[in-house]
Amino acid sequence: MTQETSTPEQTDGFHLVIDALKLNGLDTIYCLPGIPITDFLRMSQAEGLRVISFRHEQHAGNAAAAAGFLTGKPGVCFTVSAPGFLNGLTALANATTNCFPMILVSGSSEREIVDLQQGDYEEMDQLAIAKPLCKAAFRVLHAEDIGVGIARAIRAAVSGRPGGVYLDLPAKLFAQTIDKAAGQRSLIKVVDAAPKQLPAPDAVARALDVLKSAKKPIVILGKGAAYARCDEEIKSFIEKTGIPYLPMSMAKGLLPDNHAQSASAARSYVLAEADVVMLVGARLNWLLSHGKGKTWGASSAKDTANKKFIQVDISPTEADSNVPIDAPLVGDIGSCIAALNAGLGGNWQKPPADWTGAIAERKDKNLTKMTETLAKNASPMNFHSALNVVRNKIKERPDAILVNEGANTLDFARSIVDMYEPRKRLDVGTWGIMGIGMGFAVAAAVETKKPVIAVCGDSAFGFSGMEVETICRYDLPVCVIVFNNNGVYKGTDQNPRGGDVAPTVFVKDAKYEMLMQAFGGAGVRAATPEELKKALDEAVSSGKPTLINAIIDETAGTESGRITSLNPAMAKKK
Repeated sequence: MTQETSTPEQTDGFHLVIDALKLNGLDTIYCLPGIPITDFLRMSQAEGLRVISFRHEQHAGNAAAAAGFLTGKPGVCFTVSAPGFLNGLTALANATTNCFPMILVSGSSEREIVDLQQGDYEEMDQLAIAKPLCKAAFRVLHAEDIGVGIARAIRAAVSGRPGGVYLDLPAKLFAQTIDKAAGQRSLIKVVDAAPKQLPAPDAVARALDVLKSAKKPIVILGKGAAYARCDEEIKSFIEKTGIPYLPMSMAKGLLPDNHAQSASAARSYVLAEADVVMLVGARLNWLLSHGKGKTWGASSAKDTANKKFIQVDISPTEADSNVPIDAPLVGDIGSCIAALNAGLGGNWQKPPADWTGAIAERKDKNLTKMTETLAKNASPMNFHSALNVVRNKIKERPDAILVNEGANTLDFARSIVDMYEPRKRLDVGTWGIMGIGMGFAVAAAVETKKPVIAVCGDSAFGFSGMEVETICRYDLPVCVIVFNNNGVYKGTDQNPRGGDVAPTVFVKDAKYEMLMQAFGGAGVRAATPEELKKALDEAVSSGKPTLINAIIDETAGTESGRITSLNPAMAKKK
């Protein structure tokens, strides 16, 4: 008799990556197929992961970044090697700058060929290129290390200050086989990936002492406060202290924009006049004029005003990056605000009435002026009359996600469209970049299952417009509104020499709606607020992929929107 010997069941790199993602609750992949990840994506779909395939890797990466912000889990993007990796790298760097948790996984060429620079297919040392542009970067060479690689990427992406992580998987790794039982034992379920970081009691006391000394306090809420998901703690703190607050654009809705303590409509006044400024998940970068200059009441651009700053941030190195921070409060935002709430006691002295009254007076004046402007029915539409339609729809459907990009389209929307719920506004973020629109819109629809209204300037839409096919392919409830004013900023520039059109001018009267129609979605041209309202109502109620070509007065825009001063210009001759 012969004794049969059983061969141990095997698994491979493909399935170990899939199993590691599933084990850690990462159930959606944003990607673009190609060598060496095509079969991996097919297998992932067969194993129950949702695979959302794009037309360009940058937009897949942007989708993963937005997914990270919306869910608090790292969004996952897979790309091919070399050029595909580089396309995804833009989104990874942007995610890191915005503190969105994201993992970019790229297939790569073989190490032994790359290291000798022998000219492999799409040869590139991707790990070395990624490292300076993201929070962490890892490479996995052996199948038994896949579990460790995925676990380290997850923990790096969400712990401390969130950010983008690169994971390099050479092509050979996917086909490697090992014993299935050993493979399963090698996987790691990450426990407490983003542990709480409690603030020091003396730091809490110091921050409260600075607040007590204030006669004109203001709280600035950044997108870090929105990401922290401690909405009730923040609301309680604002309302218990009675301190007016300013939300940065992606923090809009943490408290409703029509809240009595919102100072958004008196922004210039409160920044210049406040004596104590409390930053919560907000950085004193260019978006806040670095805490210096006339914006803050100082005499010149380089001067620091006579103010005290409290900064609540998870990173201790953020303090003093632009101006002295009198009371740094380091820890996760939820724990910091909870500690502050506990220290308020039952008889906290609210700000003086002359401060809150002066803010209310300016708010009322500016809101009245805004109401009058929005009531004008300009023909052709301008940014105010068109955005008033969006404003009313968001008020009617506060659960809808607003994605916003452009120059004037972005700037006007920030001040016109009120938000009522947290994490419902996604926009260009810290870098102020164009091209996030369709990627963010896809992720918002996939992750929240809510209606998405993507309001884009015609220039901004051009960066990712082909992804309307992706929206149609997955039948997502996304309504794209292209603000069409025939150009970058506006459509009236002239070439002084004749011949070619000016570099900022597009094809006149472009029919953007036909792009959505080409893929089976609804495409509508809207030249009046009434037509825009009708099309937007139908899009949101139907949930059908829709593009509205909103015709805007081509003279309505301004150069670079509200950041004209950042655009170098030739010195004027005397």
